[in-house]
Amino acid sequence: MTQPTDIRRVAGHRPSLLDAFSCQGGAGMGYHRAGFDVTGVDKDAQTRYPLGFHQGDAIAFIRTFGADFDFIHASPPCQHDSECQRLRGNPHPDLIGPTRDALNATGRPWVMENVRGAAGKLRNPVMLCGAMFGIETYRHRYFETGGGFTLPQLPHPEHTVPQAKMGRPVPPGWYGQYVGNFSGVQQARDVLGVPWMNRDGIRECIPPAYSEWIGRAFLASCTAGVAA
Repeated sequence: MTQPTDIRRVAGHRPSLLDAFSCQGGAGMGYHRAGFDVTGVDKDAQTRYPLGFHQGDAIAFIRTFGADFDFIHASPPCQHDSECQRLRGNPHPDLIGPTRDALNATGRPWVMENVRGAAGKLRNPVMLCGAMFGIETYRHRYFETGGGFTLPQLPHPEHTVPQAKMGRPVPPGWYGQYVGNFSGVQQARDVLGVPWMNRDGIRECIPPAYSEWIGRAFLASCTAGVAA
């Protein structure tokens, strides 16, 4: 991995991260655990967001303030490319292209995340799955990187454990699929590691374990760059 950013290396300093389209903070919490000072931004008030938060248009915020951060994570709304919304015929904007343009304009390293339905629009994305992190759900998410930062593709374990159907109760020994109007909110909180979230946040979030791994990979790449 290569990473040209000029992170300040001061004892006790936590690099800054912008969590754009933050929702309730699954990604943000992972980066926080990895060692970042996180600021979330979302167009909707996110009273459950567990870290620093600003309400506003995420793309405008990236363009105005993104260059002030050491690293940027963006999760533009997935509804445009989600199977559930396509079946319902609900219209949603496609913000992947405009988000990428805003991220590139900052000159900072970044990650943009989305669902499997959007994978074809992402450039050389890395796929993460719950089975890679010992999480009892598969929840595939795809991550495009930019600004000089890259990620390796982790080995993908075979899906040997059956997964409950979309939104259905989870039989003993099965994995859950916590989307739609699913039952078992507390179980989903425990499985995904998001005890502060309600159902709305859970069905859209990435598990913090995903972004914690990404954050640690970014910090390791910075350390490697200094050593070189």
